[in-house]
Amino acid sequence: MSYCAVAPGHPYHGPYHETEYGFPIRDDNLLFERLALEINQAGLSWLTVLKKRENFRQAFAQFDLNRVARFKARDRARLLRNEGIIRNRLKVDAVIENAGRIIALRDRHGSFAAWLDGRHPLTKPEWVALFKKTFLFTGGEITGEFLISTGYLPGAHDAECLVYKKIAKLRPPWMR
Repeated sequence: MSYCAVAPGHPYHGPYHETEYGFPIRDDNLLFERLALEINQAGLSWLTVLKKRENFRQAFAQFDLNRVARFKARDRARLLRNEGIIRNRLKVDAVIENAGRIIALRDRHGSFAAWLDGRHPLTKPEWVALFKKTFLFTGGEITGEFLISTGYLPGAHDAECLVYKKIAKLRPPWMR
């Protein structure tokens, strides 16, 4: 069953489905947030992540790239003690390291969004290979969901879904 069939009306999935999932994102901090959340979803349900989202925002400085990239050992220790987020050392380390990597991409390409745009269109396997070389903790599922959720790959919504029509008006990268 598709997300479009099960998300409407759900207290967490509904708002995400109707206002975020598949919508193009240009803001680097928001792109970073989505990547961080996808990394944390690995092995868990998306509902678990959505329920903890505000805690993640507080714990990771509102996903401010510059601040997270400066996190040190004491910040990692604080995050691993934080019961409001997913306390997995590999995931925490990946989020912090990836903040620095996104900043480096931003410095070279103007923004993380510009770096993504400069590689589009790629097939999902090409994207996965690129993300594995560029970031930590980004396998096929994480990369695919990140790209679908941010409008770089199709598949977020059924063609009959009302949200699909809203997204189509925004011309996400996969539609160009």
